[in-house]
Amino acid sequence: MLLLIKKVGVWSKQKFSWLWESNSGDWPWLAEKPMKVAGINRSLWRGAVPSISFYVLLSLSGVIATFGLLASSAATIIGAMIVAPLMGPIIAIAYSIVAGNQRLLKRSTFTLIKGILLTVAISFVITKGVGIRTLGSEVAGRVSPTLLDMGVALAAGAAGSYAKSRRSIADALPGVAIAVALVPPLSVVGIGLAMNSQSVAVGASLLFLANLTGIIFSGALVFLWQGYGSLEKARQGLLVSITAVIILGLPLTFSLQTLLIQEQARRQISYLLYNKTQTFSNTKIRSIKVRREGEQLFVDMEVAAPFGLITNKQMQEVHNFLQEELKRPVNFQIQIIPTQQYALPASKF
Repeated sequence: MLLLIKKVGVWSKQKFSWLWESNSGDWPWLAEKPMKVAGINRSLWRGAVPSISFYVLLSLSGVIATFGLLASSAATIIGAMIVAPLMGPIIAIAYSIVAGNQRLLKRSTFTLIKGILLTVAISFVITKGVGIRTLGSEVAGRVSPTLLDMGVALAAGAAGSYAKSRRSIADALPGVAIAVALVPPLSVVGIGLAMNSQSVAVGASLLFLANLTGIIFSGALVFLWQGYGSLEKARQGLLVSITAVIILGLPLTFSLQTLLIQEQARRQISYLLYNKTQTFSNTKIRSIKVRREGEQLFVDMEVAAPFGLITNKQMQEVHNFLQEELKRPVNFQIQIIPTQQYALPASKF
């Protein structure tokens, strides 16, 4: 058997040797080097200096993101990410840290601050004008950032810096803008301020800061790896970036831990209700939402069941059962949607 395999391998190599030979060897025309310092300086300065186009695109991006968030339209929010030009000054900040370019650092930071204030203000005005007072799923999804969001920002910052230093892959920048949300969290901040919701504004601000610090830190490392600037020039800026990442990482880690506990509790509750109780064994549980506050769990359920199938006594027994199994206080709220089912056999006519 082993001899047969060896013979087949030799035959395959001889049969397709022309393919290997035609695709082997050096391809010097495919070799790609980072842009020269002068070229990347010009490119980054264009993104760092606020032009009319910068304000127009950012304003339109803020409008699109705000309406998309209020309407809970994911596709509209993605469109706002593509239009937003905020990656320009942020990548410029990352480069200026490793290059020791104080002028570029000040210019890009000033541009970024103005862009942040403009986006928040646009979202605030639109939300006040529309008059919506309920938060949709897209808004709610941006007020509880976790360490996962920081991971996305780190990867996006590395991708953005690498793409910015390579002319041939500059088309990847819109994808980077989609991967890491910059304008949508700022728009959520404006929405939270307009609705007088401190938790929404603070949560969205934390998400934006996590994205910002992650992009700057990993972007600076990629620029440094490619030979721009020096470690000596970048030491102070990297130290500040590392400190910011660590400080933001603490609440994000806690938030991720809470998320994992909630997801584990949700799965455990679903298993217990379906497999350990007769009350819900023949029902259709449409959704289970679990929220943790301290040691308590808040469980909201939506169940489809025939009218009168589940009684108040049964609910009390299930509630006590869950608290005993989970070994923690459970605030249980259930919404039962009555359903009716008809089975009509065919009849002669």
